This record gives sequence, C-alpha cells and structure tokens, in this order.
Amino acid sequence: MDEDVRPWGRYEILSESSDHKVKRIVVNAGARFSYQRHQHRSEHWFIVSGDAKVTHEGLEFEMSAGDSIDIAQGELHRLANIGSEPVVFIEVQSGSYFGEDDIERIEDDYNR
Repeated sequence: MDEDVRPWGRYEILSESSDHKVKRIVVNAGARFSYQRHQHRSEHWFIVSGDAKVTHEGLEFEMSAGDSIDIAQGELHRLANIGSEPVVFIEVQSGSYFGEDDIERIEDDYNR
C-alpha cells in the first residue's frame, strides 16, 4: 500500500485502476484539508470514525461514523476534524483521471 503524509494527516491507496481509486484518509485532530474541487473525478466519502465538519458547495454540516456523502466532479468541498481523535474515512474516486495534480485549491491553511 502506498502512503502519503500531508500537513493535515495522511492517506494510503487501497485500490487503483483505470476507472477508480480508493483511499483510506486520516485527518488529525484540529486539522482540515484545503477547500478544493476536481475537474476529472467525483468522490464518495464514508466516515469510519471521528467527528468532522464537511463544507460542500458552501454548506457546512457535521458527519460522524457511518455517514457518507457524494461529491460530484467540479463541486467545492472540504473536511475538517472537529473532534479530539483522528477522523478516518474511505474515499472512492471515479472518473477519467486520479492524479494529485487534479486538485484546484480555493483556500488552503498550508499555503500550497
């Protein structure tokens, strides 16, 4: 399994092919990733553990274990950990391209 460490936490790739990619993502307590969108993929998130605030197309709501959300290609989204334990979620990507350079960051706490 391929693991990548980021300023907000880490992820590992569980499965990857020409038509999908599956990641296990861990967001550290108090951290969040950039407010972003993708031009070539959609995503489905399933929360495994932890408490998160999700921003989706400008709307904010809380999610916890067992919750899920679909994010269509081009939609703005962000996940923030609002708890004291890591948020763990599974991300299933579908589309035509899954490279990390398909992230358009609108806002980023880490100046990337």
